Amino acid sequence: MSLFSRARLGALALVGMTLLLAACGSSSTASSTPGGVACPSPTSLTGAGSTFDNPLFTKQFQVYPAAKCGIQVNYQSVGSGAGIAQLLAGTVDFGATDAPMKDTDLAKSTQGPILHIPVTLGAVAMTYNLAGVTKLQLTGDVIAQIFLGKITTWNDAAIAALNAGVTLPNQKITVEHRSDGSGTTGIFAAYLSAVNADWKAGPGSGTTLNWPVGVGSKGNDGVTASTKQTAGAIGYVEAGYATVNNLPVATVQNAANAYVGPTLDAIKAAADNYLAQNAASVPADLRFFIVNAPGAASYPIAGFSWVIVYQNQSDSTKGQNLANTLWWMTHDGQQYSNALNYAVLPASIATKDEAQIKKLQCGGSACYKGLFG
Repeated sequence: MSLFSRARLGALALVGMTLLLAACGSSSTASSTPGGVACPSPTSLTGAGSTFDNPLFTKQFQVYPAAKCGIQVNYQSVGSGAGIAQLLAGTVDFGATDAPMKDTDLAKSTQGPILHIPVTLGAVAMTYNLAGVTKLQLTGDVIAQIFLGKITTWNDAAIAALNAGVTLPNQKITVEHRSDGSGTTGIFAAYLSAVNADWKAGPGSGTTLNWPVGVGSKGNDGVTASTKQTAGAIGYVEAGYATVNNLPVATVQNAANAYVGPTLDAIKAAADNYLAQNAASVPADLRFFIVNAPGAASYPIAGFSWVIVYQNQSDSTKGQNLANTLWWMTHDGQQYSNALNYAVLPASIATKDEAQIKKLQCGGSACYKGLFG
């Protein structure tokens, strides 16, 4: 097993566990760091949402209590849709989603504005279970036709034309998709809507879709398990879930007509190339997709994932801890990304994150007091 696989497996083994780790430093608000900024009282934080993020969050929240003013963070990997719902219900301190909240969801807030803070960058992999086939090329159009139920067997002429020299069986395709509200679905659907008119006019974009065909499972782990157990299956999952489960992934044709897999370099290229071409149009609220990014090296089904928080924090101590945690996650915490197949945030996005975090308000003043600079 590779070092990457061992690292990923170690992280996934911790999924769903409550991390009972003590906070570092003094329990008093009077304690201060070498920079002179006082640590807030060490209260714990709770979050819920994205399964896409969970391997990285598990590692980050395992080590965070030992960081400067670090605290215990308990995260439940329940899907982006549930994370949004729990934030709106006020049952968690933060949510996590791989698809930005829609205006209709933001309008449901009873506690004021909600901020989107990109915390990681990853890829949605097309994984499959096909005996004897270790290499597979797909286009966005073919993927859309499969998930629309219009291509139903693996030896269909459209798939065969993309895979000269590969023996494709006359085997039924079983489509695997998410059954829960999912940001991974949000990235996947945004991609298909960008490259296929039938998909855009049909299921369209969103975290929850009216699937024409297929078998639904909960979470990235559920889709991964179902794909692994079902001969002839194809599914979409966060890339590392396929890696740690030894499932093959297809290379996907990108906007430059190159076939690229969900590697770290290809994820980074997607973000860098998208931002280079669209820097001026990145919205101030940071709600945007980077699917089908330009450039021959870009993986086309890549995307950011966000922590979502209320701008106005009713509990000042928790608000300060939340601001410190988010700053650490988007800066020092990025060092754990690559080993788990996430790309480090581009510097321009980290800078925009700083501005978002500084908007957090605690009792009329900024929650973030400059702990990390």
